[in-house]
Amino acid sequence: MSEDNLKDGAGPEEQDEGAALGRSIRDARRAKGWTLEEAGREAGIGRSTLSKIENNQTRPSFEIVRRLTQALDMNTPQLFLQSAQSGISGRRDFTPKGQGEIRNTPTYMHELLCSDLTSKRMLPYIATIKARDISEYENWIRHTGEEFMYVISGELIFVSEHYRPLPMKPGDSLYYDSGMGHGCISTSKEDARVLWVSLE
Repeated sequence: MSEDNLKDGAGPEEQDEGAALGRSIRDARRAKGWTLEEAGREAGIGRSTLSKIENNQTRPSFEIVRRLTQALDMNTPQLFLQSAQSGISGRRDFTPKGQGEIRNTPTYMHELLCSDLTSKRMLPYIATIKARDISEYENWIRHTGEEFMYVISGELIFVSEHYRPLPMKPGDSLYYDSGMGHGCISTSKEDARVLWVSLE
């Protein structure tokens, strides 16, 4: 099977999602200058498994996606979303207060909520915005889908392509296309905290 072929038996939506995830992982690996073997070793997975993920020949588990995002410094929580075409109904997930999964980046501290379910369209998380200047971002944050954010505490400025910087305070909310380059910076004395919901 060539590297461009998709996983046999996958539906169009699953193919698209798997291909997007594979491309993101491959791009991050190449940006670090790592071979498949080097990246696999850092993430604790086999070279052949990583190759299959990059070429959309297998659907990685949540744990493997987590290892890869950590090893490759992939900071976008959207990468934790996987196909919702599971055929399972009546599911639920629960996160006690303060017990979400922590993911630190140079500009944010994310607390992933209800992260046990891996087949879902929405990803809710609370973010503490550590960045204080837009120069702290090496690149715009952008990924597929849409996002909703609600300011819990503190004040911030939402900076994005195409629009003027938007000051936000507690109680303010925003819905936007996450493919548009964006980033947030805290402007209050304390780091701002927001509830984010990413929708693929």
